[in-house]
Amino acid sequence: MPHKNTITLVFSGLIFAGFFVSGVLDILDYFIVKAILFSAFAFLAVHLILIVLKDSENKNHLK
Repeated sequence: MPHKNTITLVFSGLIFAGFFVSGVLDILDYFIVKAILFSAFAFLAVHLILIVLKDSENKNHLK
């Protein structure tokens, strides 16, 4: 099973590739492409915030 950091790195790489390819093909100006890429970026940001909050919650507990 992939680790949560691996999933995050792969997902951010796919978002970068999406921006790059759509920019090269000149389709970044289309609304649907912008909506898909920016919603994926927002999902990634929420995912990263949840990871940080979960890690800080685990560090505050005594073992």
